[in-house]
Amino acid sequence: MDREKIIRDGLLLSLAERYEADRSQFVTLARHTMDSSFAREVVAELRNEGHILEEMRGVIRLTPRGYQSYKSRRFSDTRGN
Repeated sequence: MDREKIIRDGLLLSLAERYEADRSQFVTLARHTMDSSFAREVVAELRNEGHILEEMRGVIRLTPRGYQSYKSRRFSDTRGN
């Protein structure tokens, strides 16, 4: 598994858990996370795809579209697709 996928999956899992608890709450990423070029690239891709909102650099939350995409992907992963 490549590093970018690990970062993306971990980030989406954390954001999905927060989304389920409170859909309006933003998550502040750790400084060392935002210092990573891989993490910044993942955040930019997710933002450009409409999966996250970025209030300011490093302060993000899932969009309804991002949550549905995450849940769909998780469901298909558990089915072995």
